[in-house]
Amino acid sequence: MYRHLLLLALTSSAIFTSSATEMVQSKQHFDDKFRQLEESLPTPNDYRNAAGEPGIDYWQQQVDYKINVALDEPKRRIQGEQVITYHNNSPYTLKYLWLQLEQNRFKSDSIAERSSTFYGVDGSVSANNTYGDNAFAKISLQDLRRQQFLADNEMGYRIGKVTGANHNPLKYTIVGAQMRIDLPQALPANSSTKINISYTYNILEEDAVGARSGYEHFPDDKREGGNDIFLLAQWFPRVASYSDYEAWHNKEFLGSGEFTLEFGNYDVSMTVPSDHIVSATGVLQNSKNVLSAAQRKRLDKAKTADKPVFIVSADEALANESSTAKGTKTWHFKAENVRDFAWASSRKFIWDAQGYQQGNDTDTPVMAMSFYPKEGGELWQRYSTASIIHTLKVYSRFTFDYPYPAAISVNGPVGGMEYPMISFNGPRTIWHEDESRTYTLAEKQFLIGVVIHEVGHNYFPMVVNSDERQWTWMDEGLNSFLDGIATREWDPDLPWGREPSDVIEYMKSNVQVPIMTQSDSVLQLGPNAYTKPAVALNILREVILGRELFDFAFQEYSRRWMNKRPTPSDFFRTMEEASGVDLDWFFRGWFYTTDHVDIALDRIYKLRLDSNNPDIDFDRRRQDYKDKPMPYSVERNQQSGQKTWVELNRDNADYHDQHDQFSVTNKQRNKYNKKHAELDPWEQQVLARALKEDKNYYVFNFANVGGLVMPILLELSFENGDTESMMIPAEIWRRSPFAVSKLIVTDKDNVLVSAVVDRRGETADVNIENNYYPRQIIPSRIEAFKEEERKGNQYRDIMHDNKEALKQPEIKLKKK
Repeated sequence: MYRHLLLLALTSSAIFTSSATEMVQSKQHFDDKFRQLEESLPTPNDYRNAAGEPGIDYWQQQVDYKINVALDEPKRRIQGEQVITYHNNSPYTLKYLWLQLEQNRFKSDSIAERSSTFYGVDGSVSANNTYGDNAFAKISLQDLRRQQFLADNEMGYRIGKVTGANHNPLKYTIVGAQMRIDLPQALPANSSTKINISYTYNILEEDAVGARSGYEHFPDDKREGGNDIFLLAQWFPRVASYSDYEAWHNKEFLGSGEFTLEFGNYDVSMTVPSDHIVSATGVLQNSKNVLSAAQRKRLDKAKTADKPVFIVSADEALANESSTAKGTKTWHFKAENVRDFAWASSRKFIWDAQGYQQGNDTDTPVMAMSFYPKEGGELWQRYSTASIIHTLKVYSRFTFDYPYPAAISVNGPVGGMEYPMISFNGPRTIWHEDESRTYTLAEKQFLIGVVIHEVGHNYFPMVVNSDERQWTWMDEGLNSFLDGIATREWDPDLPWGREPSDVIEYMKSNVQVPIMTQSDSVLQLGPNAYTKPAVALNILREVILGRELFDFAFQEYSRRWMNKRPTPSDFFRTMEEASGVDLDWFFRGWFYTTDHVDIALDRIYKLRLDSNNPDIDFDRRRQDYKDKPMPYSVERNQQSGQKTWVELNRDNADYHDQHDQFSVTNKQRNKYNKKHAELDPWEQQVLARALKEDKNYYVFNFANVGGLVMPILLELSFENGDTESMMIPAEIWRRSPFAVSKLIVTDKDNVLVSAVVDRRGETADVNIENNYYPRQIIPSRIEAFKEEERKGNQYRDIMHDNKEALKQPEIKLKKK
């Protein structure tokens, strides 16, 4: 039928000849990028339903701790006793309990130490650090320092007594960094038991070993023997999690995978040197015993202050550094419904605080507090507590009100680590010989960013209690996404690495593994668990769902899983169910594969609708023929004045010399009229309107080079200077995931001159060079350099070296 010929008239044979090989997909090569994610997720059940919500029979365990601990500063040693109350809320009977002994990770016989690999200065493994007889592998002095510290100090727990509620000894077995306690009687569902444990361990020097807690020594302080800052975390035997989806979570601590814990109530008493200041998870219970009247008054004033109030001033902290006080004090803290407990202790601490009022004016304010030594200086005074309050304001908008009474930032040897209500953060000022202190722009940006990030962890995973040891991205990625929002709202120039451009190099690298990889198996934890999932969520919010749909779904997830333990499937299902958008393709591509985004705009064809009326179309074709470039040989013949045979023999011209190939014959007119008469009236009207409007028909050929399907963000530029942006949904790739064509129609006067895919870099496209049509010159920079002098024994002038040595002046030592 003619209607089929009309369709062909919209296309060019060049499209099929040039692109057909790209569009053909065999059965072997077809990859369904839109296959439903439910095929890979756990089957919904009464514990976790298909909507991503806690099910009608959801349960989780509770573990309460009452701890008495003493800090021996000269020996840098912890001694503790604790009573564990374990509540079995599961429907199952338990015959034993598993505990985590993370301090054992640093013992020489631990799995972590025995399985560690050697990395050279350039990050390559040992096999790549040996270069033959004339070169050497490299080991850092920091690595040597670590080895020496671990060789000189006994690491790990020494477990004392382990008894039950009746104080009878319990059998226990230590397996690396874990301990199994066999119960004398099985613990049935909906019942509880008590365990008593005593223990000691030597505290790590954090700067030497590189850990998540430990002490830092300040030998130059005026006090004899110097001072220490103690950051105590993973400092007591903690019961491992027991969940509906994994039972006992007994993956051993290897270093990368963080912590999986149960919620509980803590009652902790810490005995420390009497001149120490202690900061901890929870609320101080005995301020009259450990704080002066002036300090208590300042703390009360800080609750309603407009800016931070010093509880311990810089001058007071400096005086404390020289303290020779004897004896001890016991600081008593309580914390309700938290999954962990950490604390810090030092006589060096400056302490400032400010109340943050959220919710109703009658609500108890959250105490935002910072503890830092003089080395933190003005940097911390200006920005630490302010960053805490900013974090609470921003995060609560996207999730829920901050549920704890305090949010704390402590400066010490740990660069950045989070615990309920308290975080350890590292940036400091620079000391100068005139005793002034300054800080670089990098340190300022680092402090603001790390405080936002670590305080933000109170939301993920301290409240939304994901399994960090299994899925680092569930807390680090979600938190990095939110800290990106918070830092942009603080200062959009903060380079905090949450934009699509920040993940491009990683996504096209050969060290990428899927986000859904167990934490200790990830090759590059930062890009994989922090940046890539944060960028993915940023794109999901800004490009795919839009802010309204995304923010509603993200807040729904956060509130559903407050004080509960979600899994990745709960997150994926909630985001899809609450947004109302099929996101299986997105989560599968970004979280389960190592594909990257590289969408190429290969070709654009400008087409014009043929009427198939020879009296119209042949004139067009004649003009198109004339517009083609003239061959050089013909052009130069004309320029030289050479006459053709036809021009020299006009008297011999026939019909074909007088009419070109585009001259219309009656036979062709009759054929067209017959075909046109066969069209239905509505078809004739459609064709007549299309011919009258004479629009531009552009066919865009796109290729999915990277494999990761994404929406196509297309910007069109027209001859009249106008631009137009459009988003082609990712579903365009559904039937043809590697190459697609898209027809875009514009008005007759709206002539396209160029097009670009993802001009603003919003989808993490790794190759911008193939995004432009026509192709663009890519600007960059080139740097001139001087070649380095060749080195090595064979290039040494030994005679010259000896002469230079003889010229050196004699160095005389002066007596003091």
